[in-house]
Amino acid sequence: MYGHVEKLAEEIRKGAASVEAKYFVSFQPIIHLGRVPETLPEEALLKMSAPPKSGSPIITPNDLTEADGFVLGFPTRFGMMAAQFKAFLDATGGLWRTQALAGKPAGIFYSTGSQGGGQETTALTAITQLVHHGMIFVPIGYTFGAGMFEMEKVKGGSPYGAGTFAGDGSRQPTQLELEQAFHQGKYIATITKKLKVSTA
Repeated sequence: MYGHVEKLAEEIRKGAASVEAKYFVSFQPIIHLGRVPETLPEEALLKMSAPPKSGSPIITPNDLTEADGFVLGFPTRFGMMAAQFKAFLDATGGLWRTQALAGKPAGIFYSTGSQGGGQETTALTAITQLVHHGMIFVPIGYTFGAGMFEMEKVKGGSPYGAGTFAGDGSRQPTQLELEQAFHQGKYIATITKKLKVSTA
């Protein structure tokens, strides 16, 4: 709603793009950003002071079949993914029936309004969506190193994935949160490429 997830997504994209294509012969990775359809009416968005949506294209469930891997990001609502993203995943029933996404690596990232707003519960409840599709959940674990143990600064994210705190919408992702997002993109892109090579 306020662009926090998109800011993390951009850093994840940059991280993924930074991975050299050394695992492939004549392969150029393509990394896309997309957003799911908004389900709230325009008048509700105006009352919430939501800024205009970005130019990122709206994706459809079938777009997922073209990807080698995913990093799915969403804001939190009451400790789980927001309804807009859940509605999008609910529309993937046809892909589930054919297991079209099975075996694809997937990571997750998120934003919450506060420190106790569900950073880990959002991740845990999102994993069920990946499991039913047979996707391979790729957490970042503690691969971000010292950044995972930061205690002096407020920092979102967890071993499940990158994260940020939005507050009332005015707080922006910190440099450390953006670095963690970049790391997640790089990490999952490396794993995705290795998996792609092993099945080629």
